[in-house]
Amino acid sequence: MENEGTMKTILKGFVGYLVCISFLSGCASNFIDKKAGSESVLVVDTTKVSSCELKSKVTSSVLAKIWFVSRSQESVEENLLEMARNAAVDAGADTIVKGHSTNFGERTFDLYKCRH
Repeated sequence: MENEGTMKTILKGFVGYLVCISFLSGCASNFIDKKAGSESVLVVDTTKVSSCELKSKVTSSVLAKIWFVSRSQESVEENLLEMARNAAVDAGADTIVKGHSTNFGERTFDLYKCRH
């Protein structure tokens, strides 16, 4: 009977830990503020910016793991894009092109001014 009680305690602790990790993973996406105007920044392919002015290049970096649990690629990419959109607003750009990603949670972006 003691083993059963111990197992229940361990299981409850493990479930609580999983709930905390899930909660923190979801919250990490909410830590990035959207700057005014960032919602109108376009994400395009390099073929669409031939007549645009390159304003800047940035490397965005976000939290890819919480403790030892990796965040979903979708969440990480969403955060990287939001940071790049914010950087575009700061640089006076209205269009971004995704660049390379050598590490999970990091990506380069080219920021362009295409609309006048």
